[in-house]
Amino acid sequence: MAHITLITFGSRGDVQPYIALGLALQASGHTARLATHALYAGWIEGCGLEFRPVAGDPMAMIKGQNGRQWVESGRRGTGFLRGFRDFTGPILHQATADVLAACTDTDIMLFSGVAFYAAFSVAEKLNLPFIQTYLQPVNPTREFPSIVYPTRFKGGGLFNYATHVIGGQLFWQASRPLLNDIRRERLGLRPFSFGGPFLAMLRRRLPVLLGYSPTVLPKPRDWNEAQCVTGFWFMESEPYEPPQELARFLADGEPPVYVGFGSMTGNDPERLTANTLDALRLGGRRGVLLSGWAGLADGDLPGSILRLDAAPHDWLFPRMAAVVHHGGVGTTHTALRAGVPNVVVPFFGDQPFWGDRVYALGAGPRPILQEELTADSLAAAIRLATNDGKMRARAADVGRQIQAENGVEQAVAIVNRYLDSRPKFFDGVA
Repeated sequence: MAHITLITFGSRGDVQPYIALGLALQASGHTARLATHALYAGWIEGCGLEFRPVAGDPMAMIKGQNGRQWVESGRRGTGFLRGFRDFTGPILHQATADVLAACTDTDIMLFSGVAFYAAFSVAEKLNLPFIQTYLQPVNPTREFPSIVYPTRFKGGGLFNYATHVIGGQLFWQASRPLLNDIRRERLGLRPFSFGGPFLAMLRRRLPVLLGYSPTVLPKPRDWNEAQCVTGFWFMESEPYEPPQELARFLADGEPPVYVGFGSMTGNDPERLTANTLDALRLGGRRGVLLSGWAGLADGDLPGSILRLDAAPHDWLFPRMAAVVHHGGVGTTHTALRAGVPNVVVPFFGDQPFWGDRVYALGAGPRPILQEELTADSLAAAIRLATNDGKMRARAADVGRQIQAENGVEQAVAIVNRYLDSRPKFFDGVA
């Protein structure tokens, strides 16, 4: 069996699916290690995986002024690009060195999209086979535009395809000078070419694991067999005993509405909290507010609102009348699997894309961009999600379909088949 190192950067939602995948790989007989930020060391080791630290503190970054501005402006492709560069640029030299140290004694690397820029060059340096992994669709297709393209502008097949190619190259060209400095100075490798390694990887049809649900987004017809939509990588549920305050609140009335925005803050969390509380009041609903990194709902609350610092989403969401969230891929999949309507308030990045998918599935109202959020618009969305029988039935149906999927099992089978082919890193990709 193999020693496998998984590499990912980012928030808790970027890390948790890789813990799930690592545990499944370990259960199949491999040894799994996860390389990511030190913030998550105790969590990862507590789950039984090896851990190696990688530079960066996403919580400090998101809660800082630059991070809040990134969240505010990042729905637009150029804003997201600048924020991504500002986040990764200062840490990329050290992160590459950390990934190199984490992988010197491993057999194969599995790395996320955000870790690609550090991990790919390390794989080349160590002559290690690798598998790309993503929680979003990344390769060009005619069926939908790039996940970071503004979603209100629609086009046809060629237009959709172009957004992927152009968007990918904008990210690539913005990062290539720094990556080439790192390749020369840290790794002793030749510089990347103008177009990078992407076409070569597509031609070689190397497997790409796409850890999202085919129910939520079916595989495009113009992708080849190397693009593997496995289903989302959920962690197995653990026994949970709710605190008495939560148990009493749930028992004391009709199912409440969950509201939480994870690591998202923006420049005005007070406005976000005020709009949320007013919307629940206008909608006549009780609410459970999860504070997250944003510190949502700091202060006094009415008796119809319960604030929690933390609770397992997979336990909490099925007990809600609806789930209001930011549209992160993990939260979206967990909320859809719960079988209740979703109200998505996207902030940046791929979140508007997932909000659009919820709406297209009929499992929630049209998403409300956070910069356009008002108490009235959120109250209207909550009323629709909690009262529309057709929407509630559709959400339940989507939940049953996702519950029948097993993304980690599919992913492990693909990794095992690839290992059986005795892969090596390949030449001519830079």
